Amino acid sequence: MDLTHLIELDRLSREDGKKYSQKRFLYDEIAAEKGRHFIGIVGPRGAGKTILLKQIALSRPDTFYLSLDTFSENLFETVKAIHGTLKAAVFLLDEVHMHPGFEAELKKIYDFLNVHVVFTSSMALAMVQSAHDLSRRVVLKTLYPFSLREYLMFKHQRDVGALSIDDILQKRWDRSMMESGSFFADYIQGGLMPFALNETAPLVLLKNVVQTVVYKDIARISKASIDELDIIMKMLAFIGKSAIDGINDSSLSRNLGISKYKAGQFAEFLEWAFILHRVMPEGTGVLKEPKIVMALPYRLLYRSYEECVGGLREDFFVEAVKSAGFDVHYLKSTTGKKTPDYVLRDQDTFIFEIGGRGKGRTQFKGFKGGQKIILSDGYESEGITRPLFLAGLLAKNKNP
Repeated sequence: MDLTHLIELDRLSREDGKKYSQKRFLYDEIAAEKGRHFIGIVGPRGAGKTILLKQIALSRPDTFYLSLDTFSENLFETVKAIHGTLKAAVFLLDEVHMHPGFEAELKKIYDFLNVHVVFTSSMALAMVQSAHDLSRRVVLKTLYPFSLREYLMFKHQRDVGALSIDDILQKRWDRSMMESGSFFADYIQGGLMPFALNETAPLVLLKNVVQTVVYKDIARISKASIDELDIIMKMLAFIGKSAIDGINDSSLSRNLGISKYKAGQFAEFLEWAFILHRVMPEGTGVLKEPKIVMALPYRLLYRSYEECVGGLREDFFVEAVKSAGFDVHYLKSTTGKKTPDYVLRDQDTFIFEIGGRGKGRTQFKGFKGGQKIILSDGYESEGITRPLFLAGLLAKNKNP
């Protein structure tokens, strides 16, 4: 097997990796992983998965980088040849879901070759579908766009510490954390996307990302027809142009003229592609139908910042707590009247109201127990009100 072309691409990937000295928080977590299992990194397009692989390539001499986006050779035989010829022991496989039959190839590599694999995919659905085949062989890690902490470090060279939910409640923060608020508007308007570091118009690129995700990634994984892919695009536009409350499988079904089953299936595809978040309810006597919010900053593709700032607040909160490792649910009354509140459980139960200035304890009427927190715009921290942007500093263990 002629490896000349692949060796050159590996060399170029290492050269490219030298451009990036700063590392995402996930890098150290992956570097600390021990054991025989492979590591899969899933996350949205543009989150920096490829750069992370190239940084790993630079960190040790026995790695080999392969991009599978256009790779058409037999993966097992290629890895076997490179391992035997170059003594590479760690293979870095980029966008593995683009390679037909990758599940069987990874399984075969694991079972028959004494090598380690770290791979990426921008389509978590592919990983879920292959979970049975890969089972014990793979541990998945999610690389979200920048947290507010990472954005401050990468964009503004500010090293800001992490907060727990209890820290926010008890006002255990320092000046640097509070100063983070001055960068919040830029962050939620596109700054959280790593590719925005070198782009003056990130939303233009984000529009291209949506097209690629729907017509390339979802098309490949779901086998959806072109008409169904067009409906998925219309679904995104409908969600982006609507108020955030009341968006669920039922409302999507009614407004798009499709079955509730199809609406749920399409929304799930978009969640696994990191464009939507589906938040399940918590409460007694409620229908188990998810509330649908958008991942940041996709809502801005359909409405101006001023028009959708309320939705962006909730988008930000859901993404911030999920990327910090928390399970989040929305609250719904027993009579079926939905509220914009969210609940998180850590060492205690925390109930959140997300909104603008002026909200008070009456927002929690009917909900007993738990620590109640209002997260609002600005810097107010009186009573149970706290600055919304502090959610961007959350970390489940304060040393990520």
